[in-house]
Amino acid sequence: MSSTRDFIEKDYYAALSVAKDADAAAIKKAYRQLARELHPDKNPDNAAAETRFKEVSEAYDVLSDPKRRSEYDEARRLFGSGGFRPGAGGAGGFPGGAAGQPFDLGDLFGQAAGSPGAAGGRAGGLGDLFGGLFGGGGGAAAGPRGRSQAASGPARGQDVETEATLSFDEAVLGVTVPLRMQSPGTCATCHGNGARPGTSPHTCPVCNGAGVTSRSQGAFAFSEPCRECRGTGSVVDDPCPECKGAGVTNQTRTITVRIPAGVKDGQRIRLAGKGAPGRRGGPAGDLFVVVHVSVSELFGRSGSDLTLTVPISFAEAALGTTLTVPTLDAPVSLKVPAGTTSGRTFRVRGRGVQGRSAHGDLLVTVEVAVPKKLTPAAREAIEKLATELPDDPRPEITAALGAGGAR
Repeated sequence: MSSTRDFIEKDYYAALSVAKDADAAAIKKAYRQLARELHPDKNPDNAAAETRFKEVSEAYDVLSDPKRRSEYDEARRLFGSGGFRPGAGGAGGFPGGAAGQPFDLGDLFGQAAGSPGAAGGRAGGLGDLFGGLFGGGGGAAAGPRGRSQAASGPARGQDVETEATLSFDEAVLGVTVPLRMQSPGTCATCHGNGARPGTSPHTCPVCNGAGVTSRSQGAFAFSEPCRECRGTGSVVDDPCPECKGAGVTNQTRTITVRIPAGVKDGQRIRLAGKGAPGRRGGPAGDLFVVVHVSVSELFGRSGSDLTLTVPISFAEAALGTTLTVPTLDAPVSLKVPAGTTSGRTFRVRGRGVQGRSAHGDLLVTVEVAVPKKLTPAAREAIEKLATELPDDPRPEITAALGAGGAR
């Protein structure tokens, strides 16, 4: 949870390296560029980049929302650098604050617009400024209590990552696979409340169920998660023997997942809502499946196209032939014209990988196979054939040699 002081002191414009009068397009462009550079997937095990990524994301969350940006600008104008002197009192400090005495910002922002002591009596006031930013209830009356309700409210479940190994054909055509994995889940013994069956949690005596406690620091009063109940608002005296009071246990479960056609080796697939269940009625997290694709003995892959190399004999290349070549479903016939050179590639349309809008193609490359051993009869036949072939296979080389060789 960010504190009020953090919010006032952070410079979100500097975090994104934009001017204070930057428009929405400039803010979005700056965020996207920084997010790409600092993303954890691009900077593994880089704590500094991860911290900077969080700062950039927090800044964009505020500045991309016109209402929250307006509230932030107003707060910075009133209480930012040079705008407020802690403990100053009277006109130089917070309205109504005596010099040297703590002042609870929740009291200031909880006042209705136009009421005595409101910040300048401005229309609309600042009643929901920090409640809106940090999860509190909207409206001028939402003070520390509103934030405590958010602290002990529903919590989203954790994201879960697992792996799946597919054959080459399965990756290209798509497949439905069962995934067996371990992840946190609601404890079946206590049904998630953390207490031994037959007992129940009771309201935290320190925060009275609020989930947060307040403390004073100089001229500020801050709220923080209650240390007694860890922000839940309730205490378990007799923990569940299965989950030790956590309300969740590691559980083995099997789910059926549809892997779409055309996935690549190393691709990460997100399945929304298939992760760990939420707490206190919160939504489930997401499941990320990292796909590993086995190598095919026949086919290669280039984008959405499949590749296949087929050996042919010299006679087939010279005289032409019709080949039967495999695909991922049924074999197809491929006509090889007479005089085909080794390494020529033929395209069989629509027999590649399923893309977003259409199938890729099958690219068949023919290579003339040269026998490593010849029988005496075969050698005699080839020698005779060589004398009958009319074309010089190396005219450029022959011409260069006739001109005195290459220089």
